[in-house]
Amino acid sequence: MSDSTLMIRLAEEEDDDFILEQVPRFTEFTLPPWRRRHECIEGIRNDLLRHLEDQPPNSYLFVAEDTNGERAGFIHLQRTTDFFTGRSNCHVSDIAVAPSHEGRGVGKLLLAHAEAWASEHQCQLVTLAVFPGNERARALYEAAGYATDLLRLAKPVR
Repeated sequence: MSDSTLMIRLAEEEDDDFILEQVPRFTEFTLPPWRRRHECIEGIRNDLLRHLEDQPPNSYLFVAEDTNGERAGFIHLQRTTDFFTGRSNCHVSDIAVAPSHEGRGVGKLLLAHAEAWASEHQCQLVTLAVFPGNERARALYEAAGYATDLLRLAKPVR
């Protein structure tokens, strides 16, 4: 499969199960020691459910599918306001590729879609956050030209 065999479209209600099935993918790497896998999965799942059910303004879910209608991945974009400039940004809140479609350019295509969407909506930046241990995603983002903007540090308080 190549990028050209995939189509990206707005998510529909029939996509909810597929999107939620991908949530464990967000924790398939070494997490910071203070993060619990089940808590991360539950938090991401609840956030996605809220966006799927309530469809808040400035929240957009897209699904990539092949010519047979098989879903290959999804991306969740949120239009945000830049703290420093007050201009619009496009934040990649979630991006996941189905295991059966890994290594086929789906993630790259979804990122390109985010960038095109951001350009079309006059956004200044495309932003995203990634766990340090998610080396595969970090490599994809860096290869696509993403660089560190801010670092978020954390320390558990006991």
